[in-house]
Amino acid sequence: MLNDWVVMPTCLPTVLRRCPACASDRFRANGKFRVNANHKLLDAWLLVLCTACGDTAKLTILERMNVRSIRPELLDRMHHNDPDLAAELLQDPVVRRRNGIALDWDNAWRLDTGGSDHLDREVIDVSVRFAARIPVRPVRLIAEGCGLSRAEVERLITEGKLVSAVRLSGKLSGDFTFTLKR
Repeated sequence: MLNDWVVMPTCLPTVLRRCPACASDRFRANGKFRVNANHKLLDAWLLVLCTACGDTAKLTILERMNVRSIRPELLDRMHHNDPDLAAELLQDPVVRRRNGIALDWDNAWRLDTGGSDHLDREVIDVSVRFAARIPVRPVRLIAEGCGLSRAEVERLITEGKLVSAVRLSGKLSGDFTFTLKR
């Protein structure tokens, strides 16, 4: 029987970027947008707040775009400060590259295993899905989901009792499956 686990965001990730007002490099997004129109051209930013001094920084989302070329529903979502849109845009590699930011997902996600009935079986097959592109170490997910230490998970991999089609070292942000034999 295949168990489904889901890695789900619990809040927006911390934005890593140098604050011009203080020495901090951590900002939190609160889902607020600023949209500014100059005749037929439009600029839009996602506002982020420095966690140390509270200074506001703007992450460029749209720059000098013709109003007619922007989907009306996108503009509407920005005007209504849609937190789901903020989450989508923070995960967009183009937005991250343009603004020179990285994301810190520590304490911003949780693992939903659907219960602990799988823990007593000899062999478990698990499909891990990511509700968002959250980079997490598979060893950490497996340890948390199976109630094991990370060292035990590493030992099971070395002994060949924990196998997957993907490499379990490093970080993953895409769906994968694994089989654990106790």
